[in-house]
Amino acid sequence: MADDSGLVSSETLSSYNMIKTETQGRVAVVTLNRPKALNALCSELFYEINDVLARFDNDSSIGAIVLTGSERAFAAGADIKEMKDTEFIGNYKSNFLGHWTEQISKMRKPIIAAVNGYALGGGCELAMMCDIIYAGEKAVFGQPEINLGTIPGAGGTQRLTHAVGKSKAMEMILTGSVNLDAQEAKTYGLVSAVFPPEKLVEEAIKTASKIASKGAVSVQMAKEAVNQAYELSLSSGLHFERRLFQATFATKDQKEGMAAFAEKRKPNFVHE
Repeated sequence: MADDSGLVSSETLSSYNMIKTETQGRVAVVTLNRPKALNALCSELFYEINDVLARFDNDSSIGAIVLTGSERAFAAGADIKEMKDTEFIGNYKSNFLGHWTEQISKMRKPIIAAVNGYALGGGCELAMMCDIIYAGEKAVFGQPEINLGTIPGAGGTQRLTHAVGKSKAMEMILTGSVNLDAQEAKTYGLVSAVFPPEKLVEEAIKTASKIASKGAVSVQMAKEAVNQAYELSLSSGLHFERRLFQATFATKDQKEGMAAFAEKRKPNFVHE
């Protein structure tokens, strides 16, 4: 857990069974680590993801996060063995899958998904929960749940439709067999950029480092404003954006950033 300084101890972070963590400067890297199961998503894995993300979100030394898997699979789907015998009443009472999205949806700090290999079903949904998606050249995105007699349950029908449009989302979800390769995903706007697999995480860390070098308050406000574009009408969204813009003028980083621009020097942000 975090100490009084807001830092997360390496001893705490080494206690996870299904993820690996490291930090590079102000960037935290979280790697899914279930290689035999192609990083299939299960409750224990998500408890670990949620726990570490909460810790990094409250760690003052971290400005952005990269979430990744292996070169073979970001996450090849949900762990079907874990869920196949569950019943509606139990799932409803426990809000099954609810905890899969709980922490990521309330993260203040930006998360970049670095997707190599398969991102299918819950893996595609996990990537879409993040703020930016970078893909390796062999990445594959899909929602095959219909083949199992069910539907996406962690945001697939909602986030995928926002990302690629109704027709393509319907085709992917209703057939369960139409997947997007990395270049198609970029064309549709699902991912921001495509890189060679061996360079993917490095490039994601570069972007995360660039984000983390900006003023933390304005970064978090900007993320909040962009996310509200999915929730609010245009007039309400513009009002929300304007209020946050005005609020930045109460921060030290706004004063420093504009002073540095006027003085033609690099700003020294203090994240306040």
